[in-house]
Amino acid sequence: MKDSKENITFSAGWKFDNSYTQLPSAFFTKQKPTPVSAPSMVIFNHALATSLGLNVEALFADSENVVFAGNQDLSGTEVFSGNQLPEGAEPLAQAYAGHQFGHFNMLGDGRAILLGEHITPSGVRFDIQLKGAGETAYSRRGDGRAALGAMLREYIISEAMHALGVPTTRSLAVVATGEPVYRTSVLQGAVLTRVAASHIRVGTFQFAASIDDDSAALIALADYTLNRHFSKLASGKPFDQTYANNKYLALLEAVIDRQAELIARWMQIGFIHGVMNTDNMSICGETIDYGPCAFMDSYDPATVFSSIDQQGRYAFGNQAPIAEWNLVRFAETLLPLLHPEQTSAITIAQTALQTFSVKFRQYWLKGMRAKLGLYTEEANDALLIDGLLNCMEKHDLDYTNTFRALSTEANIKIPMLDFPDFIVWHSLWRKRLLIQDQNLATSVNLMLFTNPAIIARNHLVESALSAAEAGDFSVLEKLLEALSKPFNDNPKYADYLLPAPLSNTPYKTYCGT
Repeated sequence: MKDSKENITFSAGWKFDNSYTQLPSAFFTKQKPTPVSAPSMVIFNHALATSLGLNVEALFADSENVVFAGNQDLSGTEVFSGNQLPEGAEPLAQAYAGHQFGHFNMLGDGRAILLGEHITPSGVRFDIQLKGAGETAYSRRGDGRAALGAMLREYIISEAMHALGVPTTRSLAVVATGEPVYRTSVLQGAVLTRVAASHIRVGTFQFAASIDDDSAALIALADYTLNRHFSKLASGKPFDQTYANNKYLALLEAVIDRQAELIARWMQIGFIHGVMNTDNMSICGETIDYGPCAFMDSYDPATVFSSIDQQGRYAFGNQAPIAEWNLVRFAETLLPLLHPEQTSAITIAQTALQTFSVKFRQYWLKGMRAKLGLYTEEANDALLIDGLLNCMEKHDLDYTNTFRALSTEANIKIPMLDFPDFIVWHSLWRKRLLIQDQNLATSVNLMLFTNPAIIARNHLVESALSAAEAGDFSVLEKLLEALSKPFNDNPKYADYLLPAPLSNTPYKTYCGT
């Protein structure tokens, strides 16, 4: 419709329903983002906005020519910087705890503010969070702000993970604040808009377990999590009735399963999270909190990029054991809900936890079989896979490029490398392919849809970030375009396939805080 000034009226499409505020007040502090002085949009995810049911035209129309719903100027830049709130938002910072590098701390959103939960036209609920939105009640030794480079890194990696088919939080926008942030140097400030199924973490349960003695807060959180993420399990019996159908045990088992699958997916693409603290472990099984994350080039299970992980706690090959360690911490919080007798509760939890390594191995083998074009299961498949990985480690072979190179009939029929151990392995692999019903062309198709040609290689990410910080966003845009189609062989993206040039300086990533 039109108003008296003949201006078009649009609705931005926000539809908030903020269920998290129904939890006990200890779980959050209501507060608004801190306004910034000179916001400017750096990058906006049009495809994601459309999938959320947002009206991109309304978000970014010229405010002089458009009257927004409620006669408010809800331009996207103002909303995604935190300067204005969309209708229905109830901003808050979440409280949680966590083991950080093995040490327990009471934590919370120190620089992030949850605007609320947006409901898409198809009825799916997503958290909309501003990261870098200012100080909160939980800020520690910081200003509550974020640096442009760190926020763009999360945008790049999270969207790359989405394109690779890995469960992940998504990035909707990055807005430069026009203000400096102070780390080891003076950097440009920015706000990232993060979209997540939720921000409920293992650390949220650790917080709940630590704040009261009667488990009321823990029960409220567990029931909320079941209803939000595992609704089919929510009808189970509560802990004080029969234990044969204990919904809280079902919750533990479901979280174990999702984490086993998620970590297996990471391992299959060479992804290293870098800081798998319990507060960075999402209950719903999404990859969350992209700090010192990176992708491995040459295969080495001991690979560590994070500048703060000096002991290799979160090395590539340690990710499954650390996930299991984190799940033990999660199970500890649920003990009062599993059985009134602690000894029995521990036994129940231990039985559930023993399934993690089995589930992880199953998910990992399934994915690795697909990477080698194997449709069927054979007893020696694990040895075959390990044989290739050992060869890759010994000869310093690129993880992504080796699997992609194997994904052609020519390289299936003839070894692409002349290493004696690789030739022996290749012969075993070829024999394994020939004993299944599928022909080589079918195996090739499976491999091409499983082994990416393009990943967010560290040197490419750094180049994009450096250019963006200097005001050139074209490098970033081209990289994101290439990463959006990781399984395509396009000559246009040939430069994105190459590993980093050899360097005497080990690559390091930083958490951005």
